[in-house]
Amino acid sequence: MFIKGLAVGQLGTNCFIAADDDTLDCIIIDPGDEPEMILDIVKTNNFHIIKIICTHTHFDHIGALPEIKEFSNAPIVFHKEELTIFEAAKDMAAFWGFNVGELPQPDEFIADADIIKVGNLSFTVMHTPGHSPGGICLYGHGHLFSGDTIFADSVGRTDLPGGDHNKLKNSFNRLMKLPDITKVLPGHGGPTTILRERQYNFFGKM
Repeated sequence: MFIKGLAVGQLGTNCFIAADDDTLDCIIIDPGDEPEMILDIVKTNNFHIIKIICTHTHFDHIGALPEIKEFSNAPIVFHKEELTIFEAAKDMAAFWGFNVGELPQPDEFIADADIIKVGNLSFTVMHTPGHSPGGICLYGHGHLFSGDTIFADSVGRTDLPGGDHNKLKNSFNRLMKLPDITKVLPGHGGPTTILRERQYNFFGKM
């Protein structure tokens, strides 16, 4: 399995490219900005983008959707409970002093326990609301793409529209039941593990 993380945009959002080494099929997770850098990895490795997946649809996670969609025509996929956040993304970006172009509409919605196939790889969708209503994580092959649900030693904020502290607590507790050795690849910052977060994440002590 090939995994490449790129910190894109002024907010340093982690965009991940996950690919099957044998089939060269790949998914793009959270293309927040700098589409040229993302697509350079795709082109260099001759990857075929089969899905563009948004762990949630805050503007810093979706800014490069137009270019990635135009290049690949791959379906844009996120949880249906993110639709309101998605539709407000341009206004939210403007409020924070950022600009997001016209966004293509989603092609598919995914739900908890859905399986995302990437060549011979498969990832399970985990609906983890709290930071946003339709936030998801992708779990498979010892890795968790956690979006803004959890970070190293922290969690996503809940004071934005659609945020919910209690739901985030439930999502956090659910993720902490994953195997200790699970490598967590968050939406911002460096990687961590479930064991480390179970031991040290302040949110688990609240």
